[in-house]
Amino acid sequence: MSRTARRTSRTSHTTRTLLLVTATATAATLCIGAPAEAKGHDPARATLPAGDGWASEGAGTTGGSKAAREHVYTVDTWEEFRTALAQGGTAPKIIKVRGTLNATASGCEAFEAEGYDFAKYLADYDPAVWGLDTPVSGPQEDLRAASAAAQNEGIKAFVPSNTTIIGVGRNAGITGGSLQIKDADNVIVRNLTVESPLDCFPQWDPTDGATGAWNSEYDAVVLYHSTRVWIDHNTFTDGRHPDSSLPSYYGETYQQHDGLLDIVRGANHVTASWNSFEDHDKTLMIGNSDSATADDTGKLKVTLHHNRFTGVVERAPRVRFGQVDVYNNHFEVKPGQKYGYSFGVGKESRIFAEKNSFSLPTGVGAGRILKKWSEAPLTAQGNYVNGKETDLIAVHNAEFPAELLQSGAGWTPELRTKVDDPRGLARQLAARAGAGKIC
Repeated sequence: MSRTARRTSRTSHTTRTLLLVTATATAATLCIGAPAEAKGHDPARATLPAGDGWASEGAGTTGGSKAAREHVYTVDTWEEFRTALAQGGTAPKIIKVRGTLNATASGCEAFEAEGYDFAKYLADYDPAVWGLDTPVSGPQEDLRAASAAAQNEGIKAFVPSNTTIIGVGRNAGITGGSLQIKDADNVIVRNLTVESPLDCFPQWDPTDGATGAWNSEYDAVVLYHSTRVWIDHNTFTDGRHPDSSLPSYYGETYQQHDGLLDIVRGANHVTASWNSFEDHDKTLMIGNSDSATADDTGKLKVTLHHNRFTGVVERAPRVRFGQVDVYNNHFEVKPGQKYGYSFGVGKESRIFAEKNSFSLPTGVGAGRILKKWSEAPLTAQGNYVNGKETDLIAVHNAEFPAELLQSGAGWTPELRTKVDDPRGLARQLAARAGAGKIC
């Protein structure tokens, strides 16, 4: 068959297939397996649509869409990625990630300070020896801290202003690394599977709680003093290292994970859309301190829409200060999983939660969806739990009368595009949210 004939045959087959899909399937299905390039546009130069959440405020979010050819990079390794980020200052740039970038390819041993010995660390700070009243100190703690500093240097990638980072195809991602969107403006991150980085050197804190705790660093993505950021169609997960696989020492889980997405310290005008957050504990924090009034008051304006949260324990999100619009997300609590809450109501927060859906197993009451940390009103309306419209504030107050929540966030979101019927979200987002599913 000639090249022209093959091309004609493929075109005819594609046309027939699209007609069939249009006639028999939902719009969600149309997105699967349909590369955006085939539809006549380059997703690397896509910009946030007008009116799409807080990141569309003002000039909107365009990332590196206007990058000159010399500022478009395709990277295959963590080292190439960090080098590309540093090129060209804040001139618009596009970085295309091909395959999985591994920030810890050489293992934790590559970061260890000479003389650090984890077995000796455990022996030195065993509560039976050290007790639970005094923070750890001494040679092994100093060596642990030096090792942690080396990892900190090796796994963080700092994203400058006017940057688009986008995965190529369905299998692009980052493992072991932490994206730092710090002091930046106008950033887009799309189509990546980001595996939560493992802290190789958690610190033992005997004074944390009644029996001590292991504390870890490193979020998968953190926004810090940054504005106009669009996080779209990514998958965030513990991946190969779920908490259930982590060992225990001194009777406490050796916690090596921190957050998946943290939006803190004056970050503002952020839209997170069509992401999948999977199998993680402390998932998404907006505002990291009750004392950060100078940084956070009047900021932390975030929109979360069409995200899928499955198997997450808490912070989906936990909010301080911000005006946070949470609509059209689906939350699935798996049978037997640990579950704390979904929406954390923190200091001076103003959450507007509308038309979300929740799937809760037997034994998990709808009152647990909300968690009160501070006195702050919220709006929660049109939400569905197990297919039934549910007043989340009323069921919370009935289940937890000592932690009564106030209704009425005091503002109404205006920056929204299409709002979907929450009863179809579980199926819709299973098909369309996450990496590899850009339409």
